[in-house]
Amino acid sequence: MARTQGSHSDITGPRVRTAALKLFAQHGFAAVSMRQIAREVGVQAGALYNYTPDKQSLLFDLMNTHMGELLASRADLPDDATPLQALETFTRFHIRFHSERPEEVFIAYMELRNLSEDNFARIEGLRRTYEDQLEVILRAGMAEGVFHVADPKLATMAVIAMLTGVNTWFREGGRLSLEEVEQIYWDMVRKSVGA
Repeated sequence: MARTQGSHSDITGPRVRTAALKLFAQHGFAAVSMRQIAREVGVQAGALYNYTPDKQSLLFDLMNTHMGELLASRADLPDDATPLQALETFTRFHIRFHSERPEEVFIAYMELRNLSEDNFARIEGLRRTYEDQLEVILRAGMAEGVFHVADPKLATMAVIAMLTGVNTWFREGGRLSLEEVEQIYWDMVRKSVGA
């Protein structure tokens, strides 16, 4: 299949991903067609298949990239000396990382149901890896008598849900700065685990 004149894979490939990200976040995966993505990119619909086998692969790629960047960014953080410090680092990291990627976060949570069974299992595995990092912190704090939670797995899910919720309402230039939000949320997280 001939490439559209002026199209370059190193330019068009990322544009396809950017267009799909924007359209999936605005309209939902099921409502977006490959033709709409192609129109947004400025190529013929058939040309998209030079960059992705299908819409499902494109959705998986967006989620997989997001989770890969999340885990890599967490891995780059220095180790904390205490569970309390580790929990604060996790809290602040989660808010900062996700606040910079509202479309990716929306898709990662709202479009899971549209993944094929195999793709769902792979993304769930990555999510579990991230969730396990927080659970390890909570269990370490419980072992040291610093945190007091009835169920560390449930506490992990509750904290992540609370932190991810910032993305639904926070807007730059609003009443509170991101730094202020981080501090307030850190205080809430700390209290929620009995520290």
